[in-house]
Amino acid sequence: MAGNTQRAGGKEMAGQVSRTIRNGLAVDSRLADFIDQRALVGTGIDPAAFWAGFAALLAEFTPQNRALLARRAELQAQIDTWHRAHRAAPHDHIAYQSFLKDIGYIAPEGPDFQIDTAGVDPEIARIAGPQLVVPITNARYALNAANARWGSLYDALYGTDAMGSPAPAGGYERGRGARVVARARVFLDDTFPIAGASHADVRRYQVIGGALLVDDLPLVSPEKFVGYRGHPKAPDAVLLRNNGLHVELVFDRTHPVGSRDQAGLADIVIEAALSAIMDCEDSVACVDGEDKALAYANWLGLMQGTLTAHMEKGGRMMTRALNHDRSYTAADGSAITLKGRALMWIRNVGHLMTNPAILLPDGSEVFEGLMDAMVTATIALHDLRKTSGLRNSAQGSIYIVKPKMHGPQEVAFADAVFARVEQILDLPAHTIKIGVMDEERRTSVNLKECIRAACHRIAFINTGFLDRTGDEIHTSIEAGPFSRKDFIKRKSWIGAYENQNVDIGLECGLSGRAQIGKGMWAMPDLMAAMLESKIDHPRAAANCAWVPSPTAATLHALHYHKVDVFAVQAKIAAGGRRGHLETLLEIPLASYRAWTRAQIMREVDNNAQGILGYVVRWVDQGVGCSKVPDLNNIGLMEDRATCRISAQALANWLLHGVITVEDVMTSLRKMAAVVDGQNATDPAYRPMAPDFDGIAFNAARDLVLKGRAQPSGYTEPILHAARLALKAAN
Repeated sequence: MAGNTQRAGGKEMAGQVSRTIRNGLAVDSRLADFIDQRALVGTGIDPAAFWAGFAALLAEFTPQNRALLARRAELQAQIDTWHRAHRAAPHDHIAYQSFLKDIGYIAPEGPDFQIDTAGVDPEIARIAGPQLVVPITNARYALNAANARWGSLYDALYGTDAMGSPAPAGGYERGRGARVVARARVFLDDTFPIAGASHADVRRYQVIGGALLVDDLPLVSPEKFVGYRGHPKAPDAVLLRNNGLHVELVFDRTHPVGSRDQAGLADIVIEAALSAIMDCEDSVACVDGEDKALAYANWLGLMQGTLTAHMEKGGRMMTRALNHDRSYTAADGSAITLKGRALMWIRNVGHLMTNPAILLPDGSEVFEGLMDAMVTATIALHDLRKTSGLRNSAQGSIYIVKPKMHGPQEVAFADAVFARVEQILDLPAHTIKIGVMDEERRTSVNLKECIRAACHRIAFINTGFLDRTGDEIHTSIEAGPFSRKDFIKRKSWIGAYENQNVDIGLECGLSGRAQIGKGMWAMPDLMAAMLESKIDHPRAAANCAWVPSPTAATLHALHYHKVDVFAVQAKIAAGGRRGHLETLLEIPLASYRAWTRAQIMREVDNNAQGILGYVVRWVDQGVGCSKVPDLNNIGLMEDRATCRISAQALANWLLHGVITVEDVMTSLRKMAAVVDGQNATDPAYRPMAPDFDGIAFNAARDLVLKGRAQPSGYTEPILHAARLALKAAN
């Protein structure tokens, strides 16, 4: 393609960047080369047409994007003023709600409607199960997530604390293995009971006359038998199904486990992560053209089916690739093919951030969300236009999660952007499906209108307690001191938020057409606790919920065998709304402030340690999502959402005089030494103590001391600036 390559004038934050001019856009040459030479090849899209369409899209939507952000700031200023004026008096819920309606923060709710999203894959619409979220910049993690559609129940139980104790070090422990087998047999008895017997006593599984016989006995529910692989009288595998999820019994008498099993059962493989979100947002650190090209390249590999990752395991080099589909013989003798991979969403960046990967004709940076929309949808053409090989969407849809939107106007904007992308790429209307994350307060209080704004393409809503809490603190930061973090979770607003999300989703017809999701289990090492508590998500009518690993997905899948989510949805829908606006708008302020100095500083230390543990790896190593040990050395999944809560909580206490700047700095210095110790075995780690003047430490400090001034309390502006500064310095 014709175009000029030039050296950008001046020294940018990320160093001297070679840029290629495309239709007036100054594009980082690494990104331009990737798009021209890799992303577009095989799509049928001419580079000249791509860049012309992209430039026109940016010219049209950039001013609208800026206006939406200005509206956010305007509303926040009005809310701040209202709280300052009313701070001395008891909070007046009625007056507050009326005020929010007057300024347009709460939009009028229109008549009832049903979404009409079409072309949705069954993993989204008709089957309930776990969902993974992984950083797209890490190819190995992305492949693991995509391949987590199927997982070994034996491995998941043996290798975690799900059995009541941590997995033993060293070789295979037969006693623990026997307990795993016994527990897995209980799952089979509960889910696929045999008429008059237990799976624990079975010696033979065989298929006769199109039916599964277990020691010559039928299943209580014979229709749960789906198919088999191998010889019917001595199958290599038996395929079962319950609540839409498949379970494969694997038989192998040469296997170390199967050889000691009277039925030769070597493993139980269960369908686990039905869908996975490949994340360009909270779990990555993409700050320039180089980073974005990597993210897009991995998405391209997933859409083409060619992505691989090389790794060392057990002293051997291994290559990881996408799993192939799974084949069986059905009960009637026909062939069955089941998908071997999770259905993949791509999460774009929200409306706030810009990125120096592309400079507009006026010299300003491109809005990253607009760039993501155009590039990730273009890359997905590789999947849509396949005639063979590994497919993502059997229905010919592109699935994009759009985070951090504030209210129906911003959802309508995203809908319009996707419509224009479809026009540029010559795609049928509503090919792009949207996932709307209900994680910002103005979206929560206007959820029905947000869904209406995307009613032809919406395929996902979810609750995200973490970002929702951070936005709650920032929006109401002038109202008074907030409760400590653990106590915020106990306030009544969170229950109203979680219930209303489901209620409105069902009211708008999402059941059977879209996912209604719940948030992340943040403790990846505590699987026993997850098994105990996360069943609440399917019981709450969520047909997907986030888990932190493929192993967690395998274990969480057990909950969907116990709970028929669509039956729960039907029951809840018949009862009407349980969550109401009045409760949703309750501000989780501290109701009793007789905190001791020790309690206050314990909370400050807890927040400071979490911020530092996350920020130091984000800035210094470009790791967007980390398992960060807390003060009790319990590993917690930290991302920008958790960092936002901690930073805004401390900024709130600073504003209202609960703590001082010196308290914050004392805690940060003390916790920096703690974090240094927790990372002492990482050869790439750069200690923050004793100087406390590195880029990462200063970024953590600014997140608190400048937290009040950050747009919506987001951490991205400070983190991106710090990462760019570090890359320039190196």
